[in-house]
Amino acid sequence: MNIHEYQAKELFARFGVPVPAGCDATKEADFGPALEKLPEGAIVVKSQIHAGGRGKGTFTDGFKGGVKLAKTREEAVEYGRRMLGNTLVTHQTGPEGRKVQTIYFCEASDIEKEYYLAIVMDRATSRPVIIASTEGGVDIEKVAEESPEKITRAVIDPTLGLRPYQARNIAFGLGFRGEQVKQTVKLLDGLYRLFWEKDASLVEVNPLITTPAGDVLALDAKVGFDDNALFRHPDIVAYRDLNEEDPKEIEASKASLNYIALDGNIACMVNGAGLAMATMDIIKHYGGSPANFLDVGGGANAEQVTQAFNIILKDENVKGILVNIFGGIMKCDVIATGILEAAKAVHLDRPLVVRLEGTNVEEGKKLLEQSDLKIVSADTLADAARKIVELVSDK
Repeated sequence: MNIHEYQAKELFARFGVPVPAGCDATKEADFGPALEKLPEGAIVVKSQIHAGGRGKGTFTDGFKGGVKLAKTREEAVEYGRRMLGNTLVTHQTGPEGRKVQTIYFCEASDIEKEYYLAIVMDRATSRPVIIASTEGGVDIEKVAEESPEKITRAVIDPTLGLRPYQARNIAFGLGFRGEQVKQTVKLLDGLYRLFWEKDASLVEVNPLITTPAGDVLALDAKVGFDDNALFRHPDIVAYRDLNEEDPKEIEASKASLNYIALDGNIACMVNGAGLAMATMDIIKHYGGSPANFLDVGGGANAEQVTQAFNIILKDENVKGILVNIFGGIMKCDVIATGILEAAKAVHLDRPLVVRLEGTNVEEGKKLLEQSDLKIVSADTLADAARKIVELVSDK
C-alpha cells in the first residue's frame, strides 16, 4: 500500500525525521487556513497523487507542473486552484493521468545540495538495505547504471537493527562531516525505525538536502507498506486513499483475491502467484497480451470464483479468459463446479479456455465437457495459451 507525500511526512515527523513545515488541503476553502499554519516566505505547492514525476508532469488542460514554487500566498492559492480537481499526467501515470484531490502546501527550503536516500528490502539477502547517493533529485536507476561508484549501501541485520557505525558510514559516504554526520545518524535511525516498526516495503527520500545553514532535511518522502502486514497497523490503513486505486483491485481485495489490472485483452484466473506469472508469460509467448494478474489462492470457493469473473468482465478491454488451475489443495472437480456456476451467474459472453491439472482432474474435465456452456478445454498450459490467443484473434 502506498501513501501520499504529506502522509509520509507526518510519519517522518513522528519518528523524529526533520521535514519542512507543511499542510494539506482537499478543498479550495481550506487553502487559506492551511497556508496560515506555515511560516512567512516562499511556498511550494504540490499535487498529491501516487506517481512520480509530478514536477515535470502536465495537466490535461495544458497547465504544466504538478509542483510549483509560489513567492506569495496569493500565488500559492492560484496554483492550488489550477491543480485541485485537475488530471495530472506524468511518465508514471500513463496517458490517462491521475485526478488531483489533495494539495500539499509546504515551506520552501534553501537548498545547498541534493542527495538520495532509501531503505528497501534486499530480496537476495532477505534483509533491509540502505541505499544512499550524492546524486539526489534524479532516478536512482540512472545513477546505478551510469555512476555506481556514487552509491553507498549498508545491509542491516534485522536481529541487530541499524548499527551506529553503519549510519556513520552512510553519512561519510555522502560527504558529510561534523554536525551533519550527527544529524544524518539521527535521521537514519528514525527512518529505519519507521521502516521496521511499520512493516514498510520502501522508505525513500529524494531529495535529501543540506541547507546553507548546515541542516539536513528530508525534502520529499515516499513510503510503501507490505499489504500482508497491514492488519498490525490500523493507523497506517487509515492513510489508504481508495481514489488512487483501481476500483477492480479494491473489489478484489474485499473478496481476498490478488488482482492487478494490466493493459492487455486476455484475462487470467490462476491459483498461485508463480503459476499466474508463468501463465502471463506464455500468453505473451504466443502473441497475446494479458489483461490482468489474478491469483484466486489455494482455497478459493465458488463464490470467490464468481467474484473473480465479475471483476474480470468489468474490464471492457477483455476479449477472452484463460483459467489455469493446478488442483493441489483445491480439487479440480470442485473448481470446475465453481467455474460452471460462476459462468452461468455472470452470463459469460466471451471465449473461455480452461486448463485443469492435479487432484481429480478427470472428474473436473468431465464436468466441463458435459456442461452446455461454450468452454474450451486444454490439456497443457501451452495448449491453453495457444487456444485463447487464437480465439481472441478471431474476434
